Amino acid sequence: MGMNNQNRRDFVKKSSLGFLGITILPSLGAKIKPSDRLRVAHIGVGGMGNNHMQWFSELDDVDIVALCDVDQGHLSKSLKTMKTLQPGKEVIGYEDFRRILDRKDIDAITCATPDHWHAQIATLAFQAGKDVYGEKPLSYDVKEGQIMLAAQKANNRVFQLGTQIHATDNYHRVVEIIQSGAIGKVHTVRLWKTGAPPELTETKIKKVPKSLNWDMWLGPAPMVDYIPAKCHFTYRYFMDYSGGIFADFWCHIADVAYWALEPKGLKSIKAKGEVADGIANTPKWIDVDYEFEDLKILWTTIPPDVPGAAERGIGAYFEGEKGTLICDYDTREITINGEKMNDIPSVPLTIPRSPGHQQDFVNAVKSRRLAESNLEYARKMTLPMHLGLISWRLKRELAWDSKKEEFINDPEANKLLSRTPRSKWNLIQ
Repeated sequence: MGMNNQNRRDFVKKSSLGFLGITILPSLGAKIKPSDRLRVAHIGVGGMGNNHMQWFSELDDVDIVALCDVDQGHLSKSLKTMKTLQPGKEVIGYEDFRRILDRKDIDAITCATPDHWHAQIATLAFQAGKDVYGEKPLSYDVKEGQIMLAAQKANNRVFQLGTQIHATDNYHRVVEIIQSGAIGKVHTVRLWKTGAPPELTETKIKKVPKSLNWDMWLGPAPMVDYIPAKCHFTYRYFMDYSGGIFADFWCHIADVAYWALEPKGLKSIKAKGEVADGIANTPKWIDVDYEFEDLKILWTTIPPDVPGAAERGIGAYFEGEKGTLICDYDTREITINGEKMNDIPSVPLTIPRSPGHQQDFVNAVKSRRLAESNLEYARKMTLPMHLGLISWRLKRELAWDSKKEEFINDPEANKLLSRTPRSKWNLIQ
C-alpha cells in the first residue's frame, strides 16, 4: 500500500488538491520556470523566523535574499546565521518590511512576526505581487482574514499557512480513514491542548531598548508603555497581540478535523474559562462547544474522558457511528467493535503526500496551484478560534450566521469581529 519517495513526488505533481473540498483557482498568475530559483525574504526573525531561514535554505530551488526585523539584535544575529546557511550569498537586512515589498526581484516572503502583524503584512505582500508563507494564527481577528482572502484572490497570489504538521503522513492517513467511512458518520470531535500560560508578574515600565522599534513592533495594536513581558516571546499571552495557548495551538489540531470533515453551518459557540494568572489576559484555560449543522466540535484544555486522551497533551478524538479514532501529531488509534488498530490496510492511499510543507509552498508558487494549507481553507479552519475567544470574553453563548459571517442580533459581539488599528498603522482597512 505504500509509496516510495519518487512515486509520492510524482503523485503530488500529477494530482490536484480537490480532496480539500476547494476548487483549484484557474490561474494564480504567470508561472515561474521550474528551473528558476525562487527569491525569498523572511520577515520576523526573532523566533520561528529562524526556523524559516533553516528550512528554506535547505531547499535546492530557493535563494534567501533579505531578512527583516524591528529588533536590530535579532536581525544582526540572523544575518550572521545566514552567512553559515548560504555561504557567499548576499542577504540584506531591513527594519521596515515595506522595503522588502518594494523590491521587484523578490518572489515570495515568509512572515513570522508577532500574531497581530500577520494579516497586515500578508495582505500588503499580496498587493505587492508577492506570494506568502505565513505563520499561524492566520490573522488577529475575523475581518482581517476576510481582507486577506479578498486581496489574495484579487492579486492571484499563492499562500501557505505555517501548519507544518499538516504535511505529516499521519494527518494525511487520518483524513483518508475518516473520509473512507471506516468509523461511520462522525457526529462529535473532541479537541484539546493542555497547559497554562506562564505567570507574568513584572509590571514595571522600562526604557525601550535602543535596538527595538517599539512603535513599529506594536503596529496596529494600541500604543502602550514598554513592559518586556508584553514583547518578545511572551506577547501571545496578551489579547492585544494574540489569544494565548488556544490561539497558538487551535489550528494545529483543528486542522485534521477540518480537513477530514469540512464542517459546515456553524450555529452556536459557547465558551467558558478563566483568565491567566499575573498580568497576562488570555485564557488560563478555555473550553468551547461548537454546534454545526450535523457535527459537534468540543474544545477542552484538559483531555476529555475518553480512551487514550490522558496520555496525549494535544489530540483529536473522532466519534463515529461505527467506531472512534484518536490522534495527535504523530500517532493514531482506531477502535471498531472493541478492536484497536493503528491502520486499516483496506483503506487506500487517496491523498497525495506532501514533499514537505515548505517545498509544497515553493512548488505551488512555481506551478501557480493551491498549496495544501491554502488561504481559503486556512481561513475557514481559523474562524472558530476567533469566535471561541469572543464567547469567552463575553462569558455567554453566541448564535452565529455562517453565511453572513456575523453574530445574530448581537451588536456587542459583532464589534469584536474586528478592531480599528492605530491610524499610523491602519494599512489594509
